[in-house]
Amino acid sequence: MQLIKLSATDSTNAFLKELLSVQKQADFTVVTTDAQLNGRGQMGTTWEAEPGKNLTFSVLKNLESLKVADQFNLNIAVSIAIYEVLAQYQVPNLRIKWPNDIMSGHSKICGILIENILSGHNIQSAIIGIGLNVNQLEFNALPNVSSLKLLMGVNFDLEELLYAIVAKLKALFIALEQKGGAKLKPYYESLLFRKDKPSTFKDENGELFMGFINGVSDSGTLIILLEDNIKKEFNLKEVRLLY
Repeated sequence: MQLIKLSATDSTNAFLKELLSVQKQADFTVVTTDAQLNGRGQMGTTWEAEPGKNLTFSVLKNLESLKVADQFNLNIAVSIAIYEVLAQYQVPNLRIKWPNDIMSGHSKICGILIENILSGHNIQSAIIGIGLNVNQLEFNALPNVSSLKLLMGVNFDLEELLYAIVAKLKALFIALEQKGGAKLKPYYESLLFRKDKPSTFKDENGELFMGFINGVSDSGTLIILLEDNIKKEFNLKEVRLLY
């Protein structure tokens, strides 16, 4: 793996995307920074991290034959990779909150933002941005946010964690290429936060409703079981799970 370390940058995803616009980069090129000044999450949210205390990095995955229609397989592989690494460190009560937040109990500890570079109907490469709360202790009163140190009571070696995650990403992408997303999806679904539990959701119009997370479709939409045993699919912008 080619590792590029930065003291500070607006966004590791943006930095890696700029590198790609200049010339082709090796598979699993990694850009990491001590301070990310303008980190982004899903749907334009910001990602805040105290400099030097957390992992904020992006990984390039060059792809050959992944169709745009199957792009959710990337979310599945990356989410499982992070989950399995943290499970090795015995982080408690791990779950994946659809589509790809990593939770410990009811607290978010990791966010993932995947940006794809397309070539026709195929994905040419994916830039995988990962923000993992590691040794930070205060989050400015942000609700439902925690870190590995807050959960486990010990300091973690950031570089060791980084290498463990990249190694697991490689393994999961090999599994994805060999087995396909259909083999990984049931495992991903089994790890979903609040799966098969009565939950409250808010739709895009601000209306609240009750339901049970049933799974995800092949395209990555969330399948919610509603009253009268009706199943309905929701895109990311159409529904929000409330605590």
